[in-house]
Amino acid sequence: MSDRFSSIATLLDQAARTAVAVPQVSTQTPFSVEDAYGIQARSIALRCQRGERRVGIKLGFTSRAKMAQMGVDSLIWGWLTDTMMQEDGGEVALNQYIHARAEPEVCFLTRRDIDRPINLLEASSYVEAVAPAIEIIDSRYQSFKFTLEDVIADNCSSAGLVVGPWSSRVDALANLGVILRIDGRVRQCGSTAAILGHPLRSLVQASHALSAASASLPAGSLVMAGAATAAEALSSGSHVSATVGKLGTASFLAS
Repeated sequence: MSDRFSSIATLLDQAARTAVAVPQVSTQTPFSVEDAYGIQARSIALRCQRGERRVGIKLGFTSRAKMAQMGVDSLIWGWLTDTMMQEDGGEVALNQYIHARAEPEVCFLTRRDIDRPINLLEASSYVEAVAPAIEIIDSRYQSFKFTLEDVIADNCSSAGLVVGPWSSRVDALANLGVILRIDGRVRQCGSTAAILGHPLRSLVQASHALSAASASLPAGSLVMAGAATAAEALSSGSHVSATVGKLGTASFLAS
């Protein structure tokens, strides 16, 4: 990777560490989607050099409406690390983020290595368990404004995740009701069908994306399947919960 792209990776890494937003980078240094994933990889490598561990991946643009809005025909993805994980039911300090927002999601725990493209018929055999989850997204760009290339370089705005109780009910994910509440009030309602029609399709798409990047996921990894509703901005003192049908609820207190 060129020095200019390495410098972008360092800039975004510093923004994430210090919770200080930076200007959009693609307006000054145009780069391609392929370059963006290279920048993302370098940024994650910097985290790993400091001792963080990759624990899985997150998917973005899993809603057809979001794809159309962004003018793309495929999802995007970024890495999850151990330091992003927050305790279910615990407190999450918002001062570690810039523009923290919450999205209700479905999280998979993999049973087998994902080291090749898989299809929908075999997807469930790769899943050990599934759980309701909340992703905390946080663009490192000023005013939460970015291009497709910018957001990919910024690890697809991935910042934190809260995973609720695990369930073996992988066969019961179709069209489950999804509710995001803040301080007990319903703020977003949706369905797991908003995630590519069925959350397991996200696992299929993830396997293809990883294969294209010559990457793989070991058994025991997390896969955040993508948002079932729009995101909600967070403020200190708020209690946030996401309920996904009979799977249960994930929650945290923003502090």
